[in-house]
Amino acid sequence: MENQSNGHTDVRQMLTGKESAALGRRMFMRYLGVTAAAGVALSACQNEIVDPTAAARSAREGFRTIDFGDVGNNDVTVLNYAYALEQLEAAFYTQVIATPYSGMTDMERRILTDIRDHEIIHRDLFKAAIGSAAIPGLTPDFSSINFSNRAAVLGAARLFENIGVSAYNGAGQFIMSADYLTLAGKIVSVEARHASIISTLIDPQSRSFAGDDVIFPSTGLEEIRVPVEVLALVTPYIKETLNGMNVRRRA
Repeated sequence: MENQSNGHTDVRQMLTGKESAALGRRMFMRYLGVTAAAGVALSACQNEIVDPTAAARSAREGFRTIDFGDVGNNDVTVLNYAYALEQLEAAFYTQVIATPYSGMTDMERRILTDIRDHEIIHRDLFKAAIGSAAIPGLTPDFSSINFSNRAAVLGAARLFENIGVSAYNGAGQFIMSADYLTLAGKIVSVEARHASIISTLIDPQSRSFAGDDVIFPSTGLEEIRVPVEVLALVTPYIKETLNGMNVRRRA
């Protein structure tokens, strides 16, 4: 496969090359089809403004600083940014399934297990695409989340999904490759469906999955956050310090 100048694997080659079938385009398209068929997708995502000071911040002494630089300077920075978010989500749902909250139903377990598997695929897809240029594995800090409590777990899940959706919505302007942009568009549609089903678990038989705090009545659009905003929101849940700017815009 062809490498770009900075030594990372070109995701366009990864998605179409025969040598990458395990994480290639066919697998990814198959995964998207299964997600839709399974009914994990409902509709629009739930969004909310989150105060990062509401979560407990851990001491970061001894943990590295991850500096993304200018997210948008090149596509590798955007992929690494997305990779960081997928690491967080994959770790969260892995913990949810490993230590089920009290009263978790079989349906809830199936839904949350499916979401966990999706996030792991997203995480591993980005890691394989970026190759040697990938940021290190992050250390989650979920000390502020009571994993034995249903409301706490589903509330955190909605929080992470909504941040993720707004992050992909905001990152699109920084992506220069049409193939990368298509990939991000597919993933954000899955994340939005995650947010939708989580909102429905929290408030069944309601319109909360597409309420006025999800789709802004004045514009018909969802929340859009740029990297500096998103990194500030996820900081309480990651022991490493995450730094990043967003200066460049797509022409």
